Amino acid sequence: MPRSSVLFPLLLLLLPPLAPGLGLLRAGGRRPECGPCRPERCPALVRCPAPGIPARDECGCCPRCLGSEGASCGGRAGARCGPELVCASRAAGAAPEGTGLCVCAQRGAVCGSDGRSYPSICALRLRARHAPHGHPGHLHKAYDGPCEFAPVVIIPPRSVHNVTGAQVYLSCEVRAAPPPVITWRKVTQSPEGTQVLEDLPGDHVNVAVQVRGGPSDHEATAWILINPLRKEDEGVYQCHSANAVGEAKSHGTVTVSDLRIYKAFHFPAPDDRM
Repeated sequence: MPRSSVLFPLLLLLLPPLAPGLGLLRAGGRRPECGPCRPERCPALVRCPAPGIPARDECGCCPRCLGSEGASCGGRAGARCGPELVCASRAAGAAPEGTGLCVCAQRGAVCGSDGRSYPSICALRLRARHAPHGHPGHLHKAYDGPCEFAPVVIIPPRSVHNVTGAQVYLSCEVRAAPPPVITWRKVTQSPEGTQVLEDLPGDHVNVAVQVRGGPSDHEATAWILINPLRKEDEGVYQCHSANAVGEAKSHGTVTVSDLRIYKAFHFPAPDDRM
């Protein structure tokens, strides 16, 4: 074996430490510019957004908070992100120069084994880490994407009362995943006495139906508007929602008074007041 190949590793051991400007650590894992660790001089630590994750500053001395998902990172303070999070740059002008945002390295919502949806796998693992009486594997990802669940009527339609010629509307707010199909039906009875569900608007020119997402995630709101109101529009209206998991329904009643009778009852003619 050549002598040079044996002497070269020995020469490396005799060389002095590299310059501090290179950012390398001395023996013991401490930076050259850190100096002795004095815990009594460490600033008081506030409650961390991601508690229970041990972290120290760059000198390995003072305890330090790690940023949770959505927290600011980088900047002059050198704020760091928690486990499995990365510091992503923000758009220009959205934050002080040099700062970023802690985001999960694995994007996308997930469904947990507890049946709850989490915005990311990082949020699920953070929940599992701090869940009381937890044990390894007690909370894990069931599948990618939000958890699926059958529709639930959050705000049912309210019963309304008005006179002919006016307008009324009923609304229905539903929560479900995947998004449900919401329909309005009028509940009537056939001559034989059986219940009949009439899909709306159908041929009713005075009936309009609208559905839109919101106001929150996995929610949808549906309206039915009747204008002008007719006596034959009186009855029970059903808000029906369904998705691949299940269905839900709720009812509201529309009561109609004849405007002519209403006026005669509440505003008698001058001669009738005598």
